[in-house]
Amino acid sequence: MVDSLEVQHVTIHGHRRAYVKTGQGPALLLLHGLGCDHTTWAPVIAKLAKKYTVIAPDLLGHGRSAKPRADYSVGGYANGMRDLLTVLNIDKVTVVGHSLGGGVAMQFAYQFPERTERMVLVAPGGLGSEVTPMIRAVGLPGFKAAMAVLTLPGVRHLGIAGMRALSRTGLTATHDLDEVAEIYDSFKDARTRAAIAHVVRAVVDARGQIVTMVDRAYLTQAMPMLVVWGAEDMVIPVKHAGTVAEIAPGAQVEVLGNSGHFPHKDHPERFVKIVNDFIRSTQPASYHRGRWRTLLRNGPLSPVTEQLHLARAVPIA
Repeated sequence: MVDSLEVQHVTIHGHRRAYVKTGQGPALLLLHGLGCDHTTWAPVIAKLAKKYTVIAPDLLGHGRSAKPRADYSVGGYANGMRDLLTVLNIDKVTVVGHSLGGGVAMQFAYQFPERTERMVLVAPGGLGSEVTPMIRAVGLPGFKAAMAVLTLPGVRHLGIAGMRALSRTGLTATHDLDEVAEIYDSFKDARTRAAIAHVVRAVVDARGQIVTMVDRAYLTQAMPMLVVWGAEDMVIPVKHAGTVAEIAPGAQVEVLGNSGHFPHKDHPERFVKIVNDFIRSTQPASYHRGRWRTLLRNGPLSPVTEQLHLARAVPIA
């Protein structure tokens, strides 16, 4: 369990970064989603650590890491992960990202292909525009003031209890509310509220997600990619997984039934098996500047406007 693992800290650029590092073997970098921290990977870390060196950080603004007024863009996060890995003397990783962490994983692979062996994207942001209204609300001007009231002790405790009770009903619409309750509880800290608001404004506006990998998906020709999604995801719709075959035809896609936005928590044993099988059956990407240059010069097989349309419109079968 993650709770039994030592949370370590390192200061980079004057900001404290928290992370868990365990296991031996090829490196896996696990990136959590918005409002979460490294403990979201608790059901799978010990199992993955049997085969891999697992690094699970708290992204800046989350968990036990610092929460400064800083750059919370996906590019900024990718730079931060590069610097953390450099300090830890890790040159290459298979990067595994959930939700916001999936968007960071894509950006990391794009910015640092020489350090990325594979991508595993778990219900990631960046494959379409739709996102739950709850996340869009975080970016609104009144969010911090409203949340300051909603996180007062009595109000917060009632809200958390209600969410957890609803999550046990078995209804599709309430599947992930136990996780949402944990995120809601973290908002009692004003620094966390401010940091999360900065993150959301960098990646989401009133119309939905504004950061996309669709226009650069053709670059995955040079890198193995796995996408895992929950069939009942109410945060980022599973139909976004349906675009992958069009924009990255070499990618592997797994949609897990009876699972919401956190498939690694809903089905940890199956998730670990899928990751193990993917890594065992693929060769790590080997960066070659000439090949990368050719891909960039040739661009995508279909026009970007057509790909963006697919990201908005293609349903999953």
